[in-house]
Amino acid sequence: MKIKTILTALIILMTAITVSAQELFTLEELNFGGKNAWKFYPQRYNYRWENNVLVNIDGDAVTFINPANGKPAKGGNVPEYRKSEQGELEYCEASKANAILRGDNLFVRYADGKEVQISKDGSREIVYGQAVHRNEFGIEKGTFWSNDGQKLAFYRMDQSMVEDYPQVNTFEREATYEPDKYPMAGMTSHKVTIGIYDLQSEKTTWLDLGDVTDRYFSNISWAPDGKTLYLFELNRLQNHCTLDAYCTESGKKIKTLYTEDSDKYVEPLHPITFLPWDDSQFIYWSWKDGYTHLYLMDINGNQIKQITSGEWVVKSIVGFCPSTKSIIITSKELNPLQTNIFAVDLKTLKRTLLDNGKGVHQARLSENGLYLIDTWQEPTVPRKYAVTSTKTGKSIALATSPDPWEGYYQPIFENGSIKADDGVTDLYWRMVKPMDFDPAKKYPTVVYVYGGPHAHNVDATWHWGSRSWETYMAQKGYICFIIDNRGSEDRGRDFEQATWHHLGDVEMRDQISGVNFLKSLPYVDAERLGVHGWSFGGFMTTNLMTTYPDVFKVGVAGGPVIDWKWYEVMYGERYMGTPQNNPEGYKSTSLINKAKNLKGRLQIIIGMNDPTVVPQHALQFLNACSEAGTQPDFFVYPGEGHNMAGHKSVHLHERITRYFEDYLK
Repeated sequence: MKIKTILTALIILMTAITVSAQELFTLEELNFGGKNAWKFYPQRYNYRWENNVLVNIDGDAVTFINPANGKPAKGGNVPEYRKSEQGELEYCEASKANAILRGDNLFVRYADGKEVQISKDGSREIVYGQAVHRNEFGIEKGTFWSNDGQKLAFYRMDQSMVEDYPQVNTFEREATYEPDKYPMAGMTSHKVTIGIYDLQSEKTTWLDLGDVTDRYFSNISWAPDGKTLYLFELNRLQNHCTLDAYCTESGKKIKTLYTEDSDKYVEPLHPITFLPWDDSQFIYWSWKDGYTHLYLMDINGNQIKQITSGEWVVKSIVGFCPSTKSIIITSKELNPLQTNIFAVDLKTLKRTLLDNGKGVHQARLSENGLYLIDTWQEPTVPRKYAVTSTKTGKSIALATSPDPWEGYYQPIFENGSIKADDGVTDLYWRMVKPMDFDPAKKYPTVVYVYGGPHAHNVDATWHWGSRSWETYMAQKGYICFIIDNRGSEDRGRDFEQATWHHLGDVEMRDQISGVNFLKSLPYVDAERLGVHGWSFGGFMTTNLMTTYPDVFKVGVAGGPVIDWKWYEVMYGERYMGTPQNNPEGYKSTSLINKAKNLKGRLQIIIGMNDPTVVPQHALQFLNACSEAGTQPDFFVYPGEGHNMAGHKSVHLHERITRYFEDYLK
């Protein structure tokens, strides 16, 4: 026994010496807003394609590489990169024309410098050429050039009928009123129309959409010949979707090619993609079989075949290899935590893996589709680069990024899975432990949570996708635990839709399954459990603190949704319906009704001018707490939005840390 005790003491001593030899991080180094944070991200190499030749740009040095063997190649001219100009919305390489927003109005600048003003009534209420429907349905921009660059499709959004949310600018001598247009669930939404400007005739044709009240238009795409414009339309309930074709000359609807309905919701996120070798066929996305997959359709609306299938999701279409008639995709086929690259033969549907079968990969395809630049991370690999033949799958290593944390504090990053609250579904978790972790000790533990749709926290990237703040907490002696509950992304339709009309219920039960797992571990101090999250994670944090008040001792909720009736139309109604058609769902998920349950220390933090989760949420929760006699803490960042920008993020994360240091440790 004495020898065993001595050996244990020696191990602990050696671990302590090792830890002391490692330099500790500061938030200036770990947080993205920190002054020195750039030094501690894995190095990025600037590989790109120029006329099917691989180019590496390092400052002023340009190296041309033969993708077939990875050796230096003769290059053409050193690539020049055009600088974007003020107000630029979208530049078209084909016509060298530019869509520009100036003074709320849309202009087109031709290649010769001539400008034409397309709109004249642009304002805060009449918005041109920008993303509409609050960036839902995969909408990221508001202008769309035809393939030849001779026509420009664009959004026009009339939001004059939408209520103003009364934001205030407190940086003026006397605070000024700077309202946001904010359509809340169940209330009047904006109206969107679509115009097409012809560069040759200098005239605009408007699509004949009829009454656009309570209709959503997304994923605009052009036919290769520019004569047809395609788009998806959703009703306001978001349970009925159509793919429609419009004539670009007359603006008239040609036909509806495809219809999809759901008892919950349909969510088109991707435009159709034409085959480069056949202008009569295109690929569309759907999760109608339960998972996001690709389908081949012709321009008459006939489904030719399902291209991919299985209990996994497609993540992206990278491009095509015309010589092999194959499509290059990324998917979750090998593992829900990975993203891998495949070539899919469109005739046989055979899928060929084009990477090492590990980690999370991104790909950029050469113009001819014969090669791709593969960039990836693995849990122990900061970043690697390779060039790969899409025909043979042969890969040539290009570069490996060094570990930017070498010589610094390195926590223990672990990964695993448990069953969801249903006892069947696998949920994946990440755990971050102090570098000098001692299984005989008991550690305060913080559950970091997001939990909402269109996001996940755990994947097979570097450090299992760990946020740098978790390392900061590990340095201070905490364990951090993160689990992706049902309702999050990349696990299929039913996994995501399990939360429909009752946001927060299933998600919390799954998070508590994670807590029960933590409590089974002898080194987790069940009396010192904390929880932290932002946005949907702020909603989850507040929900967990008030639904399970005896479980969590401390919580920090950032930008929390408190009641879904104060959230926006498109996102809110997709998952919750309206307060009119789902009154019980809204009532049961409102945290106003749970303010009286708060026992532990809860700090709520918001940006005072948050345009996404407006301050009304937090303020009304504080009011409910004051009426109920419960005592949360509150901190606000004047002038900040939904997330703290720049160096304010360092201050924010120090504040979050101190709250746990003060009340959990």
